[in-house]
Amino acid sequence: MVKKLKDFLIQLGCVYTIVSVTGAIANVIGGTQTNNFNVFLMFATCAIATFVLNLHNMFDSVSPLVMIILQYLIACVLCAIMIFVISIIYEPISLRGVFEYYRSFTIPYIILAGYYYYSVFSETKKQDILIKEIQENKQKEF
Repeated sequence: MVKKLKDFLIQLGCVYTIVSVTGAIANVIGGTQTNNFNVFLMFATCAIATFVLNLHNMFDSVSPLVMIILQYLIACVLCAIMIFVISIIYEPISLRGVFEYYRSFTIPYIILAGYYYYSVFSETKKQDILIKEIQENKQKEF
């Protein structure tokens, strides 16, 4: 459990760093600024996305495409809950704001999820090759 938490925090830190630096570059290019609330919102969004992507073990029984779609939908629901809470606590968010949020969430999510799934599936493929080699070596011994 401690190892999983440690891995989650490392992944969250990497994802947040990538998103934060990309956001800073976009702000510099666009000549805009951000406020502290946006930084916290970005961190919360990264935490949701990282948490949902780490749930991939729960979906081993379904096809990878179904798993990706289900995880995206779960992330969208968690983000909707977060937006609802923010609307109550901080200030109401317009429909246009919700649309812009989901657009801003979806693009990096697809890119980072693509990288994540590529690394997971390539690691699985490497392990499969190792298992086959071990099985072949055992058969040669007998």
